[in-house]
Amino acid sequence: MSTPPSAPTADRRTLIADTAIGLVAAAGLRGLTHRAVDAAAGLPAGSTSYYFRTRTALIGACYQRLAELDLADVDNGSPPGAGLPALAGAAPDREAAAAALAGLLYRWLTVGRERQLARFELSLEAARNPDLEADFHRAGQGARSRAAGIVAALGSQRPQETAELLVAWTEGLLYDRLAGALARSRPAPDLAELTAVARRMLAAALADPA
Repeated sequence: MSTPPSAPTADRRTLIADTAIGLVAAAGLRGLTHRAVDAAAGLPAGSTSYYFRTRTALIGACYQRLAELDLADVDNGSPPGAGLPALAGAAPDREAAAAALAGLLYRWLTVGRERQLARFELSLEAARNPDLEADFHRAGQGARSRAAGIVAALGSQRPQETAELLVAWTEGLLYDRLAGALARSRPAPDLAELTAVARRMLAAALADPA
């Protein structure tokens, strides 16, 4: 099969990954096929399999794209310009960090909801398929490395350990609010409430270990 025409390779790969993530969010992994991605993306038949020969390769591309999008949200913040990494160039300010983290959580619980659901669904596949472990691990390291830099700027003496704890709490909160047993009965995400939660999370994560 020849290279599908018109779009640059990088753009085509991104389109395929974004479309695959959307399909997983809507229908779970059962909805993720090369043919379904081609149809949903409006691509010629066979395009997805040209770039990602196997389903494992396609899921690996989803991991990479999800990591890119999540890190872009961390960098840019919500609203734009309120990103967490900006703290590294300023005096440590936990209140600003709590507000930025709350904005990030709010975004992922609202406009980014479908992407986070897809990420949870795809993460379970890595637990079942050893061929996906390396891609999944590599994608997850970006967020933890970024978090380590942030908590170091905020005064953590053990930034790697603190970052892993903060990321775990963040993941748990997102899962609980989006897919947990009480997800459907919870009130809509509230930025003020999330700011209070983020403040407590940071305080606990940055506390001196016993």
